[in-house]
Amino acid sequence: MSEENNKVSVEKQKEIMEKYDPEGGVRELTGWLAKVAFIGLLSFSLFQLYSSTIHPLPAQILRSVHVGFGLVLIFLLYPATKKNRKKGKIAWYDIVLALLSIVVGTYWLFFYEEIVSSAGALTTLDFYVGVLAVLLVLEATRRAVGIPITVIAIAFLVYAYWGRQMPGFLVHRGVDVDNLVQSMFFTTEGILGTPIAVSSTFIFLFLLFGAFLVKTGVGQYFNDLAVTLAGKRTGGPAKVAIFSSALQGTISGSSVANVVTSGAFTIPMMKKLGYRKEFAGGVEAAASTGGQLMPPIMGAAAFLMIEFIGVDYWTIAKAALIPAILYFTGIWIMTHFEAKRTGLSGLGEEEMPDRKEVFKKLYLLLPIVAIILFLSSGMSVMRAALYGILTTILVGLLRKEKFRKIYIAAFGAGFAGYTIYSFTAGGFDLVTAVIIAIMVTIVVSYLFDGNLVESIEALVDGARTALGVVAATAAAGIIVGVVTKTGLGLKLANSLVTLANGEVLLTLFFTMLAAIILGMGSPTTANYVITSTIAAPAVILLGVADLPAHLFVFYFGIIADITPPVALAAFAASGVASSEPIRTGLIAAKLAIAAFIIPYMFVLENQLLLIGVDSPVELIWILFTAISGMIAIGAGLVGYWFRKMEWYERIPAVIGGLSLIYPSTMSDVIGLSIFVVLLGLQFLVKKDMIGVPVYKVKPAKSSHQS
Repeated sequence: MSEENNKVSVEKQKEIMEKYDPEGGVRELTGWLAKVAFIGLLSFSLFQLYSSTIHPLPAQILRSVHVGFGLVLIFLLYPATKKNRKKGKIAWYDIVLALLSIVVGTYWLFFYEEIVSSAGALTTLDFYVGVLAVLLVLEATRRAVGIPITVIAIAFLVYAYWGRQMPGFLVHRGVDVDNLVQSMFFTTEGILGTPIAVSSTFIFLFLLFGAFLVKTGVGQYFNDLAVTLAGKRTGGPAKVAIFSSALQGTISGSSVANVVTSGAFTIPMMKKLGYRKEFAGGVEAAASTGGQLMPPIMGAAAFLMIEFIGVDYWTIAKAALIPAILYFTGIWIMTHFEAKRTGLSGLGEEEMPDRKEVFKKLYLLLPIVAIILFLSSGMSVMRAALYGILTTILVGLLRKEKFRKIYIAAFGAGFAGYTIYSFTAGGFDLVTAVIIAIMVTIVVSYLFDGNLVESIEALVDGARTALGVVAATAAAGIIVGVVTKTGLGLKLANSLVTLANGEVLLTLFFTMLAAIILGMGSPTTANYVITSTIAAPAVILLGVADLPAHLFVFYFGIIADITPPVALAAFAASGVASSEPIRTGLIAAKLAIAAFIIPYMFVLENQLLLIGVDSPVELIWILFTAISGMIAIGAGLVGYWFRKMEWYERIPAVIGGLSLIYPSTMSDVIGLSIFVVLLGLQFLVKKDMIGVPVYKVKPAKSSHQS
């Protein structure tokens, strides 16, 4: 495959990450400072694995140490200002903040019995440590996540203290400083609340899983597989971007990071073929943002949902499947019609990877298949993540032919050894046998190969990725703590319902606006915590079930990344594409139109979430009508189907598409009727224009259509 397709340098990728993703702006440490940070990150991951497998800790100790690790490493790796990023030095005050973070992180560890037995009474030392914890979390959040979420957390603290001075329904009796500090750090309702609980368990382990996947080379393999399957099709590079980004979402929890890593490969290809640079950036931004919506491994906020609504992760993943399929189908369809409209073909044969080599490496997808099997079997999320990590390491070993026979022998020996032991002791378990065989193989690989180095690097990379999540969830815990302490959530929910006059659609609209506005400057995790605490209850008050209501705010919190005027994923894509940011954002939002429609549909009719679907036939019908609806909407918005569509065809196409997506008999009949009529008109009227582009774009290099 031609190397000319990938011309975005590593330096430019780093520059874009630093500009649009606060989590990407780390110091460039050297010498002993780099070694200290490396050891700290490795220790963080080892602590998390130790507490997850060997010695589970009390919740408060686990969470406080988790926060402590995050704070220390953030102050070592994230400078106070952007201008200090490339100096390679740590300011004296950052060392002081890191040392104070150690005090905060270990305080529960050393004084656990005293704090638990104090029944909420604070000593003077407790008080100052609690104040310090709040201040450190706010500063770490500002550095690693950004100013908006920090300001929101401060605003909630101000609201808690000055409750008596608040206007109207916001008034409350106020929370004095002692009570506020106590609830923020010495209960499980503030910083050490549900968000950090999920971060210290589910999220961290899945971030490690993603880091190990990257080490197996699966990221580049996603690109190669996408090119192999979609590269030669009409408008191939755009479809490669969609396919690749959907897969990349399993190893990247950040829309911006997904855009930069995947877009560095796909955007130059799209521009080279002839796509407008704004359109190329928009495709990548929309597809990369959707990576967090695609099961089996969704954005970090999906793991928060487990605790917030009390359902298992597999239930959430199943419910999100059809909406995610429709999201990517919508982008695929619109890029296809855009390619037809502008006469763009696919990649040439000389630009394609070796198909045999690509398909020989299909085993690299085994970890993702394994995660699906683990989760669907009813296994706990934490165990599934741990087993997924082991499976990923094993799959990484299969890449190396030199010791492959030794590894196969080690696997067989481990399996046989456990089998013999279990039959003598009683109680054979196939999953346990496979896991023990994998562990034996990994230990052998550490003796014969440099695989230990790769594993250590993955542990360090996973911990580094987790730092932004730790800060965001700790800050979100402050917000949740205030909401719990003051009863603000119910007050806002009631006022939102009153403002909407009790209308479900209007309440959903206001909730959507809240999620998008908050998402413009907050990470998905913090956005979801805020909106699920404040806005989702309003929707639930009107009789909507918990899962649809929470998925609704989850969706719009993610889509904020491509919704102008502040569309960070789209702006990052514009940096890669050298395009105009706002236009790129508008095109991304247009391509992701499904994400603005489908949440309303699945709230109003839960069948799109596979709730109340009783048979495979019913499921197939829902998929057929919904995908047909996306085809009609895509054609209407782009203005091209089999030929150019006039305005009087485009408007009915969008109306018919919306009718088809909404799962009811009457809407299906109306939608299918419009669909069939418009399809007939495409072939009966202006037949000579079928397949003729509206205008022809000249590609930079000769390509071939599939």
